[in-house]
Amino acid sequence: MAVTIHPSVDHGIAPAVPGFSGGTLVCKCARDPVEVRIDAQSAHNHVCGCTRCWKPAGALFSMVAVVPRDKLTVTKNAQKLKVVDDKATIQRHACTACGTHMYGRIENKDHPFYGLDFVHTELSPQHGWSPPTFAAFVSSIIEAGADPANMGAVRARLKEIGLEPYDCLSPPLMDAISTHVAKRSGVLKA
Repeated sequence: MAVTIHPSVDHGIAPAVPGFSGGTLVCKCARDPVEVRIDAQSAHNHVCGCTRCWKPAGALFSMVAVVPRDKLTVTKNAQKLKVVDDKATIQRHACTACGTHMYGRIENKDHPFYGLDFVHTELSPQHGWSPPTFAAFVSSIIEAGADPANMGAVRARLKEIGLEPYDCLSPPLMDAISTHVAKRSGVLKA
């Protein structure tokens, strides 16, 4: 039996739709769901094994992308949102009724990813979002209870479906972080 990663990638990865410019994310509440409008295509979509990201029931990984902060608007039932952990770098705003994380925001203006909000595009009824292109923090699924003996099979399955496994972010994102830090410290000229 194949290792299951996330419902959005287990049966193939849908490509982005050219010209796609956003949609709506909807929490799991049957009544009065929280709705978030995104007025942009997502970027840097990936599956994430960290223990902080929201995962659908039974998934080993979350699927998370980023959008520009100014392109995200809570349009319905904002009063149901609460930050999960106000000490975390990414302030994950979750529905207090169903627990679904609707978006994560970095408030620290010095953070390399300030200005980007983290979203779960599988919460959208629209199709055409950017597809996941890598797997991040793969070993962290062990911290959530995955059997360490199965990690070879997990990494093989990720590669089989086209998601390169990393125990950090992808090399381009790690380069972006290091470039930001080097510019702030003066090692590189802005």
